Amino acid sequence: MATFLYRLGRLAFRRRRTVVLLWLAVLAAVGAAAVTAPAASDDGSFMPGIEAQKAFDLMEQRFPGSDSAGADARIVFVAPDGRKVTGAGSRAAIGTLVDEVGAGAQVAGAVSPFRADAVSEDASTAYATVSYEVKAADLTDASKEALESAVEEARDAGLTVDVGGTALATQPAAGGVAEGIGVLIAAVVLLITFGSMAAAGLPLLTALIGVGISMAAILALGSTFGLSMTTGTLASMLGLAVGIDYALFVISRYREERDKGRTPEEAAGLAAGTAGSAVVFAGLTVVIALAGLSVVGVPMLTKMGMSAAGAVVIAVLIALTLVPALLGMWPDAVLARSARRSRARAGNGARAHAGTGRKSDRGNGGTRWAGFVLRRPVPVLLAGIAGLGVLALPVADLQMGMPGEEAKPTSTTERRAYDALADGFGAGFNGPLTVVVDARGAADAKSAVAKVTQEVGATEGVVSVSPARFNAAGDTAVFSAVPATGPNDETTKDIVHTIRGERSATESSTGTTFEVTGSTAMNIDIAQALQGALLPYLAVIVGLAFVLLLVVFRSVLVPVKAALGFLLSVLAALGSVVAVFQWGWGAELLGVEQAGPIMSLMPIFLVGIVFGLAMDYEVFLVARIREAYVHGDRPAQAVVTGFGHSARVVVAAALIMIAVFSGFIASTESMVKTIGFGLAIAVLFDAFVVRMALVPAVLALLGDRAWWLPRWLDRALPDVDVEGTALHPRPVGDERHDAPREPVRT
Repeated sequence: MATFLYRLGRLAFRRRRTVVLLWLAVLAAVGAAAVTAPAASDDGSFMPGIEAQKAFDLMEQRFPGSDSAGADARIVFVAPDGRKVTGAGSRAAIGTLVDEVGAGAQVAGAVSPFRADAVSEDASTAYATVSYEVKAADLTDASKEALESAVEEARDAGLTVDVGGTALATQPAAGGVAEGIGVLIAAVVLLITFGSMAAAGLPLLTALIGVGISMAAILALGSTFGLSMTTGTLASMLGLAVGIDYALFVISRYREERDKGRTPEEAAGLAAGTAGSAVVFAGLTVVIALAGLSVVGVPMLTKMGMSAAGAVVIAVLIALTLVPALLGMWPDAVLARSARRSRARAGNGARAHAGTGRKSDRGNGGTRWAGFVLRRPVPVLLAGIAGLGVLALPVADLQMGMPGEEAKPTSTTERRAYDALADGFGAGFNGPLTVVVDARGAADAKSAVAKVTQEVGATEGVVSVSPARFNAAGDTAVFSAVPATGPNDETTKDIVHTIRGERSATESSTGTTFEVTGSTAMNIDIAQALQGALLPYLAVIVGLAFVLLLVVFRSVLVPVKAALGFLLSVLAALGSVVAVFQWGWGAELLGVEQAGPIMSLMPIFLVGIVFGLAMDYEVFLVARIREAYVHGDRPAQAVVTGFGHSARVVVAAALIMIAVFSGFIASTESMVKTIGFGLAIAVLFDAFVVRMALVPAVLALLGDRAWWLPRWLDRALPDVDVEGTALHPRPVGDERHDAPREPVRT
C-alpha cells in the first residue's frame, strides 16, 4: 500500500498539470450533467415493512387518483379577542380567501371551514384546507405568491392568519451561511496551524472542489436513484470536513519531510505513501459506517449514507492525487515562513540540509502532553471515563419521535398555525390517526366499518372520530381518530398500541381488518423499527471496522480499545443531545425554541457518522505511534514520538470538524440543528478526551501487550504497511529511483 501510494504521489507531482486539468474536467462534466438532469422522483416510501407504511400503500392502491403526495396548505384563521370567525366580516374575508386560492392554476381544491365543519366550538378558530395537484417541490413561485397574497388580504380584514402544511414549508438544504461559517473558522485554524496562507488555503480549495463534484453528482444522478439536495446535506457536511482533514494530513507530512531536507517530489511521494495510507484506511472506516446505514431499512437514510460515502471516496482520491499535484505547482508556498526564509538565505545551490531531523526531535505540545499522560495514566483514564459516563446518563431517558412544525421557530407561519390549531381544537388535532379498514371479508361492509369506527372511538384517549369514507368499490374505508394528546406525547403512543392491541377482537367480530397510519403512527413505527435496528447496525459496522483495524495495526487490543472508546464518546454525545434538545438545558443558547423528543433517525445517524470519524482519528494518531514502535522505539517512547508528530495536526483536524458541524447549528431546521450539534459535540469528546487522553493512557498501561497478535493470525493477515516501513529509512539526497528501499526489520 505505502509503496503504491508513494509512486502515485510522485506521479501526480510530476504530472501536476495533467492531474489538475483532469479534476477540473471532472468537475465541469459533472456540473453540466447536474444542470441538464431531470428532477429526482420520490416514491413516497419512507420505511417499507412497518404497519403505517403498509396502510399508506393500501390507501394508494384502493383509492386510485387521490394523490396524497400533492402539496397541501392548512390556512388557520383566529378571530381577534371577543370576536368570532363566524361573524359577518370574518366570514366574508375567509370566503374571499378560499375563492381566490381555489382559482389557482395548480390547485386541486380548496374547502371552506364552514362547509367542512372546521370551526372550533368557541368559534374563535377555523381552518381551510387547500390541496394542490403537484408536489411541494413543483409548486411555482406564482402559486406560492397567490397563496401569500390572499393570506395578506385576510389579515388586512383583522384576522390572524397563518399557513401550515407543505405548500410554503422550507426544506433543509446544504450550503449557505452554515457552511460559510464552518469554512471561515476552518481557515483560521489552518492558518494558525501552518503559519502559511497557501498551506491554509490548499485544503480548503481541494475540499471545496470535492464537495462541488459530490453535490453535482448527486443532482446528476437524482432522477436515477431518487436523490435530492436534502439527501446531499450529509454528503456536503462530511465531504467538506473530511476533505479538509485528509488534505491537512498529507500537507502536514509533506512539510515534515521537507524539514528533513527532502526534495519536493520526494517529500510529496513520502507524504502520499505514509499519511496517504492512513487517509485510505481512515476513509474506509467512514465509508463502512456510512454504507452500513443501508442495513437499517430506511430508504432515505440509505441514500444519505451512500451519497456521503461517495463524497468521502472523492475526498480520499483528491487527497492522494490533486493535493500532491498542487504541491508540485507551489512546492515552497505551503512551508512555514521561517522555512522559506532559511531556504532563501541558503540560496539555490543548497538543499537546506540544516535542521534535518532536529526539528522533530525538539519537544512540542504533543510530546509534553503525552509525557503528562504517561506519568499518570490511571488518574487520566479514570477521569476521562467518569466524565464521559456522567454525560452519557441522560441517554437512559431518551425519547424518540419526529419533530414537526411544533419544533420550528415561532417566527415561522407553520409553527404559529400549529399552535393556533392546538389552542382551538386540542393538542391531538395536529396529529390525527388514520385508520384504513379492509372490508373485503365482511358480509355487510358498511355495518362492519361502522362497528370498527365505534370501537376505535370508544378507545380511552380518543376524543373524536370522523365519518368513514369508502372507495369506489365499497370494500375499503378510511376514517380519522383524534387523540387527546399531541403527536409526540407518550400517551399518544399508548393510544396507538391500544387500538392495535384490540384489533384481533374487532376483526373476529366484524370480518374486517384494519391498520393505523398517519404521520403520528408513522413516526411511532419508525422510532420502534430504528430502535430495533440499532444493535444489528452496530454489530455490522463494528465488526467490519474491527477487521479493518486488525489489518492496519496488526494488533488485537488496539481495535478493541478503539471500539470501546467510540462507545464512550457516542453515548456522551447522545446524552448531551438529550439534555439540550429533549430536556431543554441551555436550549435557548442554540436557538431551540421547543424542547421535545429526539428525532428518530438521530441515534442511529449519530452512531454511524461518529463511528467513522472516531476511527479517522484512531488511524491518524495510532498509525504514527505504531510507525515509531515498528522502527525501534519502546512503547512509551513510541507514544511520545507519535504524539509529537501527529497531536497538533489531529487537534487542528478535530477543530475543523467541530467548526464545520457547528456551523449547521445556525440552521432553522430542527433536523439539521440537532445533527450539527450532535456531530460537533461527539467530535469534541472523541478527539480531545478519548483519542488525546484515553488512548495514550491505555497504551501506557498495556506496553508491549498493546501490539500483541497471535502468530497464526500474523501469518494470515495481509501486510498493508500503513506505517510506511518499506519507505524508511531513506537517506536524504538518495532519490535516484522511484522504488523505495527494502523495509527495516525490527
